[in-house]
Amino acid sequence: MTTTNNILQPQSPFKAKVYPQSHHKKRILLLNGPNLNLLGRREPSHYGHTNLTEIEHKLKNLAESWGWDLESFQSNHEGDLIDQIHSAMDQKDLIIINPGAYTHTSIALRDAFAGTAIPFIEVHLSNIHGREEFRHRSMLAPLAIGQISGFGAYSYTLALIAARNYLEATP
Repeated sequence: MTTTNNILQPQSPFKAKVYPQSHHKKRILLLNGPNLNLLGRREPSHYGHTNLTEIEHKLKNLAESWGWDLESFQSNHEGDLIDQIHSAMDQKDLIIINPGAYTHTSIALRDAFAGTAIPFIEVHLSNIHGREEFRHRSMLAPLAIGQISGFGAYSYTLALIAARNYLEATP
């Protein structure tokens, strides 16, 4: 971690594109992986009662309040998520992703991020490190700007705030 203008900066292999704030609207892609379409109904003891549409709406409103664009995409199919990452290259400034179960298994998603060098933040509703052993390892976290987990639906808000900090402070 380094400090710039009193803002804590994570170390990352990716550097954000820097544009004059008044000339560029930040473009964020929110990706959600398998089974996240069932939020609000699936295992509420782990994932809460807020559904994905509510999360997306809240994040979109927050992004718009900053003058940013936020696009959302959810798929239960790994290839669709990879296609979105590839399409985001040169089109998006940052990706926020909840890869769901692909967190622990997908070398292909990891390679998509490595190949495109798009900065991203990994987000999880539950604390993956406090659950079953197989959930403790993330294939993506070593490449991510950071990982936020364990705060329920608020994890997404924290990720968007972290994205703002990163994009506005990274030279």
